[in-house]
Amino acid sequence: MFLETIRSEGLAHQSYLVGDDSAAVVIDPRRDCSVYLERVAAHGAAITQILETHRNEDYLVGSPELARRTGAVVRHGAAMDFAYGSPARHGDRIRIGTLEIEVLETPGHTNESLSFVLHDPALSDRPYAVFTGDALFAGSVGRVDLADGDRSENAARLFDSIHERLLPLGDGTVVFPAHGAGSVCGPSISDLPFTTIGFERDANPYLQLDREGFIARKAGELTYRPPYFEQMERLNRAGPPAPPDVRTLRPLAPAELAGMQVVDIRSPTGYGAGHVPGSFSIWRDGLPLFMGWVLDYKRPIALVDDFNLDLSSVEAHFVRLGYDNLAGYLGGGFTSWLRAARPVGQVATWAVQDLRERLGDVLVLDVRDGNNRGEQGAIPGSMHIYAGELSSRIAEVPVDRPIVTHCDIGYKGSLAASLLAARGVRCVANLIGGFAAWKAAGYPVAEGA
Repeated sequence: MFLETIRSEGLAHQSYLVGDDSAAVVIDPRRDCSVYLERVAAHGAAITQILETHRNEDYLVGSPELARRTGAVVRHGAAMDFAYGSPARHGDRIRIGTLEIEVLETPGHTNESLSFVLHDPALSDRPYAVFTGDALFAGSVGRVDLADGDRSENAARLFDSIHERLLPLGDGTVVFPAHGAGSVCGPSISDLPFTTIGFERDANPYLQLDREGFIARKAGELTYRPPYFEQMERLNRAGPPAPPDVRTLRPLAPAELAGMQVVDIRSPTGYGAGHVPGSFSIWRDGLPLFMGWVLDYKRPIALVDDFNLDLSSVEAHFVRLGYDNLAGYLGGGFTSWLRAARPVGQVATWAVQDLRERLGDVLVLDVRDGNNRGEQGAIPGSMHIYAGELSSRIAEVPVDRPIVTHCDIGYKGSLAASLLAARGVRCVANLIGGFAAWKAAGYPVAEGA
């Protein structure tokens, strides 16, 4: 038997390739699916089954395209009508060569959520592993605000799924979830490559709660829902279009950026010193988390970097979120913009000492995740709007005095400053080092309500 984890960085998405020397299954494939063909060929097997744990919200699945390339059968939850594939139901058994996969219905995160239990009958009657999708993570469980029904009802379903379907598999069963640390699909997921039922039973804080406590905690959690989730849900139910052919992104002349959505992927300090006016500051690793909050799927998108290195990995982020309108990148980097004598936008960067001196004279806009603000505290007198929500709530920000944005260390603060600057706010600065530097300097901290 072979079992491989294929990780999609940024999204913290984990898909799996499992098989023997003849047949293989892919669980939760991503849209750019060539990697599964490459890996299965190395094992000399053929992909015969494609299994989906649920209709995903944060990325486009690759099931229809992978099925087209391999002839494999796609199976997904029966509680939702999909435009492709076939339903799998609780108790179904799926043969993969000498291996067997048992289907468990584990609703709560979504109504049609499934988990897949891996058996090797030649070795043992006990299950070897379970692929839990977004039901159970290392150190956490899935969010409950994305399914039909209210949060309390969904939380009750998730509790029952975990305690009646997953935990009885036994402490030695290996758990392979669909996401790792950093995913938006569950709070505070642990940074572990895999876990076990027994370890989660002992260490997962959600599994220490009784049913009433679990429901109350899950129903009351603060979660954010990016607007692009709706696009992902719709396409994943209908069957996403094939990804664009592999191509080299086109270099663009400065004049070609007019009318485009311009995304500056440099550091906050580079963006602050000079940028294309109206561009959005989203650092490379932050693209999967924040492009879906601020970019639309119609107007062409252009990237701005300094040296335009490894743009293929950047392009992959756009492909996985369905942004096929990525047109290219500024040829020659930002230097070419300067050489063309184009207008240059600037955003001031402040150290915490600068803010301490002027605290009270400026509006401090905290754009951290509200959970972090609540746990860590806040700069006294600061206003809070999460960076992802700022585009839709920007009218709430007073502009009668200078604004200093801040996040945890400065990256989301740069995004927030770019959004304000793009809306014509002139006196805006980003706090470099963010709240971490403020706290390290020993400056006063208020309750982060």
